[in-house]
Amino acid sequence: MQGRLEERQLLDSFVERVRGGSSATLVLVGEAGIGKTRLLDGVAGAADGVRCARTGGAEAETHLGYAGLHRLLRPFLDRSDHLPDPQRTALATVFGRVGGPAPDLFLVGLATLTLLADVAADAPVVCLVDDAQWLDPESLAVLAFVGRRLDADGIGLLIGVRDDPAALAVLRGLPSHPVAGLTADDARRLVADTAPSRLDPHVADRIVAETGGNPLALLEVTGALTTEQLAGASVLPEHLPIGERLEAHFVRRVRVLPPDTRRLVLLLAAAPGDDEALLWRAAARLGVEPAALDPAISAGVVRGHTIRHPLIRSAVYADASPADRRAVHAALGHVTVRADRRAWHRAESVAGLDDTVADELENAASGARGGAARAAFWSRAAELTSDAPRRAERFLAAARTFVVIGDTAAAASRLDRATPWLTRPAARAAAQRVRASVEWYGSGVAARAPAILLDALSTFGPLDGPTARAMLWEAMTAGLLAGRYTEGVTLLDVARAAARLPPSDRPTVADRALDAFAARIAGDYARAAPLLRTAVATMRTEDFADGAGAEASVGSWAAIDLWDDDGLGAVLTRMEEFQRAQGALQGLNSTLSTVALWKVAIGRFAEAEAHHDEATELCAAMGLPPRGDAHRVELFAWQGREDQTRAAADLALRVWGAQLRYGVLEAHARYALVVLELGLGRYREALDAAERLLADDPPGEGNRVLADAVEAAVRAGDRAAARFAFDRLASRAPVSGTPWALGLLARCRALLADPGDAEALYKESIEQLDRTSVRTDLARTHLLYGEWLRRQGRRADARDQLRVAHERFTAMGAAAFATRAEHELRATGASVRKRTPAADVSLTAQELQVARLASRGATNAEIATRLFVTASTVEYHLNKTFRKLNITSRRQLAGVLDP
Repeated sequence: MQGRLEERQLLDSFVERVRGGSSATLVLVGEAGIGKTRLLDGVAGAADGVRCARTGGAEAETHLGYAGLHRLLRPFLDRSDHLPDPQRTALATVFGRVGGPAPDLFLVGLATLTLLADVAADAPVVCLVDDAQWLDPESLAVLAFVGRRLDADGIGLLIGVRDDPAALAVLRGLPSHPVAGLTADDARRLVADTAPSRLDPHVADRIVAETGGNPLALLEVTGALTTEQLAGASVLPEHLPIGERLEAHFVRRVRVLPPDTRRLVLLLAAAPGDDEALLWRAAARLGVEPAALDPAISAGVVRGHTIRHPLIRSAVYADASPADRRAVHAALGHVTVRADRRAWHRAESVAGLDDTVADELENAASGARGGAARAAFWSRAAELTSDAPRRAERFLAAARTFVVIGDTAAAASRLDRATPWLTRPAARAAAQRVRASVEWYGSGVAARAPAILLDALSTFGPLDGPTARAMLWEAMTAGLLAGRYTEGVTLLDVARAAARLPPSDRPTVADRALDAFAARIAGDYARAAPLLRTAVATMRTEDFADGAGAEASVGSWAAIDLWDDDGLGAVLTRMEEFQRAQGALQGLNSTLSTVALWKVAIGRFAEAEAHHDEATELCAAMGLPPRGDAHRVELFAWQGREDQTRAAADLALRVWGAQLRYGVLEAHARYALVVLELGLGRYREALDAAERLLADDPPGEGNRVLADAVEAAVRAGDRAAARFAFDRLASRAPVSGTPWALGLLARCRALLADPGDAEALYKESIEQLDRTSVRTDLARTHLLYGEWLRRQGRRADARDQLRVAHERFTAMGAAAFATRAEHELRATGASVRKRTPAADVSLTAQELQVARLASRGATNAEIATRLFVTASTVEYHLNKTFRKLNITSRRQLAGVLDP
C-alpha cells in the first residue's frame, strides 16, 4: 500500500482495540476508487489473531431484505442455537429458514449483536462491510444499530461507504473518517511504480493533479497511456479518464471483449455475488461456457469470478442494452430457487406488461423479509399489471408499505399513481387513510390527519365496521396527540363520529379505547369511566399489536383519567416487557418516557431518571436526533429545578406545541409548570399555568390538574376558580371510585371546608392515598394537613404531619416541596435535621441500569437482553461499578444503591 500513513495508524489502533477485548466502530467515507476497499483488504490481511467476516453492498440486491446481513453472518449461523428464543426466531425468519411474520428490525439487530458476541467470546472478530451505500436498507440499519451498541465485546465493525446522503443518514452518530486522495508525493510514487516504461516527471505531475490522487484513477490512467505518452514523447489526451470519464473508460474496455465474454460480464454484474453455482447455471442457460470469462480476466475487468471494482460493475450494467439486461435476468429467473429473487429477476426480464409475473411479485411481497423489499415488489407488480383498477390497488399497497418503512415521499408518489384509478369506495377510503399517514409522518404533524380521515369516511362510506372503526381510531389517536391544534375538525367531531358507529362484535383494545375516549371527549364522564376501566383491564390481559407504540400512550391516558395507579403501573410494566421481548425499540422509546412519568408519581425519581436516560440511549442507538429535555419536564418540576423546568417547558410549548402542534406534550409541560409553582409556593402563577388545562380538559392531564388547581386557587384567594375545579373533580372522582381519586377529592374538600370539618377530611385523604402507590400525592396531603394544623395553632400536631412530609419529599428528591415543608416546620419551632447527602459515585446511566438489574438478581444474559447490549458489555459495566462503589460482589449492590 502506497502512503496512507494516517489511515494505517487509525486502522492499526482499531484492530488493537478489538484484539484487546474492547470494541471499535469506524466508517470510512470516500468517493469511488479512493481506496476504501484496499484499506479493508489491509485490515483483513494484517489482523493476526482476529477473525474477519465480510459483506458488501451490491446494486442488484438493494431490494432484497437482509441479503447483506446474511452474507456477513452466514459463517456463524451454526451458533444461532445459543441465542435466546425470540432472537433465534428473528434471524431464522429474516433469513428464510422459518416462516412467520417479519420481526422488528431492532430485534434482528439485537440477535446480530448477541451472535457476534458469542463468536467473539472464542476469538475477537472484525466485520468488514464494503460499499455500504448499496446494502439493502434493513442490513444497513441493523449494522448501524450494532455499531452503536458495541462496547466491551471484542467486536470490530469497519464500514466503507461512498459520500451518499441516504446511507450516511442511517450511519449517523458512528465514528467516521474521510478517505481523501493520496498526497502528491505518494501519488507520484504509485504512478512511477506502476508505469510499464519510463515516466516523464511532467506527465506524472499532470496525472496526479487531474486525478486528485484517486488511486483507482491513477492506476487506470497510467495503464491507458501509451509508452510514448508516459515518456512525454507524445501528446496526452485532452481529457484523461477520471471522474465520470472513468466509467466510460471501463465501458470502452468491456466493449472490445468478445460477445460471449460481454454477456458473461453482464451476468456477473446482475447476479448475487455469493452464489457461484447459480452463476454457472445461468451462464449455461445463456449458452455461454465458463472459458468465455478468460478475456475479461486478462483485461483486468474480472478477478476470479467477481468484477474487479464496483464502479466497473455499475458501468457494465448501465451500458448494456435493455434487451441484453432482460436476457440476463431471464436466465437468472429460470435458475434461481429463492422465490423473492426469482420473482424479481423475472420482473426485470419483462418488456411491457405481464400479469403472471405481477402475480408472482405480489406473492413475493407477502413473504418478503424486509419492508423495502415488500414496497419494491408491490411497486413493480403494479407497473406490470394490465388491469387499471388492479394496478391502482397494487400501487396503493406499495404506498402503504412505504409509509411503514418511513419513506413518505415514495408513498405519496405511488398514491398519486393509484388514486385516479381506484373504483371501489373501500379502496378510495383506504387511499385517504394512507394519505393521512403520509401527511402525519411526512411532516411530523398529526394535526391534519383527523380531518383527512373523517372526510374519507363521509365521502366514501359507509364502510364495513372494522375498517370504519380502525380509521376513526387513527383519527382519535392523532387528535389526542394534537389536542387543541387539530385542524379542519375538532376532537369532539371525531368523538361524535365514533359514537355513531355500531359496537364491534369482537372488540379489540383499540375498539374499547375508541368508545371510551369518544364518551370522555363528548363530556359524558359517567359513561366514559366504565369504558375506560374496561380498556385498561383489556390492556392488562390481552396481547398487544406488534410494536404496540400507541397502546402505551392510550393506556396511560385512560388509567390517569381514572386516577387508576394500579392499572397504570400494570399496563406500563406489561407493555415495557412486551416491547423488550419483541425488540420493538420505536415503541419502547415512547413507553419508557411514559413509565418515567409513572415513576415520578410514585416518588421513584431515580428510576424515572434511569428510564429517561435509557430512552435517550435508545434514540442514539436508532440513529434518531437527540430528544431534548421536553420529556423530562415533570421530573425537573418535582425536583425543584426551576431553570431546567422552565427551559424544558419552553421547548415543549414553543417547538412541540406551536411548531409541531403536538398538544399532548404542551399539556404535559403546562401541568409540570403547575407542579413547579406549587412547590415554590407561587399559587397565583400555578393557577395561571392550570388555566389552559382546565379550559381544554384533555384526557389524562385534564383530570390530573384538578386537585392542583383547587389548591392553587384556594391559596391564591380565588374561590370561584377553586369551586370550578372542585365541582368537576367532585363529579368525576366518585364515578372513578379509586383510592387515588377519592383521596384527592377528600383533600380538596378539606381545603374548601370550614375548620370544624377539615381535619376529618385530611385524615380521610391520607387513609385513601395510603392505599395507593402515589407517594407524591400522599406526601402533599401530609404537607397541606400540617400547614392547616399550624394555622389552627396546633403546633405539636402540625410538626408530626410536616415532619412526615419533609422526610418523604427529601427521600424522593422533591426539593421544592421539601423546602416548603421545612419552612413550615421551622415556623412551628421545630429544628430540621439536615440529611447527609450520599457520596456521589458518578455512575453513568447505563452503569446504574445494569447495577439496579443485577441487584435484583438478573443474570448478565438477562440484563443484556433487556438493555439491548451484550453480556460482555454488562460484565464490563458491572466491574466498573464495583470499583466506583468500592464493593466486590453483586450481593452488595442492593445495600449501596438507593432503595
